Amino acid sequence: MHVVCKEHLELAIDMFVDEYEEAPDIVDLEEVKFTAWEPPAHCERCAERGRFLVV
Repeated sequence: MHVVCKEHLELAIDMFVDEYEEAPDIVDLEEVKFTAWEPPAHCERCAERGRFLVV
């Protein structure tokens, strides 16, 4: 699972495919809210706000 900004989305997809050898689901965190999970405040690769969840 990766939470990334738009700039690092392609990298996160590549990392997921390398690890699991299948395409990930991508969730836009601006459109979807989770009741039991709060996303990290920033991208795992930089200080930008994390916008996409790659699972």
